Amino acid sequence: MAHILIVDDDEIIAEMASQILMDAGHASGWVPDGERALELLNWRRPDLLLLDQDMPGLTGAQVLRSLRSSAENYDLPVIMFTGISGIEDENAAFHNGAQAYLRKPFEPETLLRQVDEVLTPRSERPRHLSLMDHLEQATGRWRDAPSKRAVF
Repeated sequence: MAHILIVDDDEIIAEMASQILMDAGHASGWVPDGERALELLNWRRPDLLLLDQDMPGLTGAQVLRSLRSSAENYDLPVIMFTGISGIEDENAAFHNGAQAYLRKPFEPETLLRQVDEVLTPRSERPRHLSLMDHLEQATGRWRDAPSKRAVF
């Protein structure tokens, strides 16, 4: 079971996606805009973010760029979720750091397949570390490693 946060300004789409995910055994909830999503991420980190690309206020692309520059959420998996069509928008989503791209309207099976494709490889990885914790571990190992200086 994964905890999935949906960020979409369309209540009908968000409710439908949330219900599909819950029926599949995931915990799911949604917020209607990017600002609330970022506020919620300060309180709790989900396993996956389903992010609408085109919203009023902070767009999905802006939220995604904010996540990728965050020490806490730099590696949060994101599926960009949008009614916008066009290869340029899809390329921009991947360039900004999305792991997958799902067009609306969607089939329930497609949504679940995308979620599984993003989450399955991550389930075998070590747990998330904040960027600061990761750097502390990396530099701690470096300091503890025996010095290997070349002699010329």
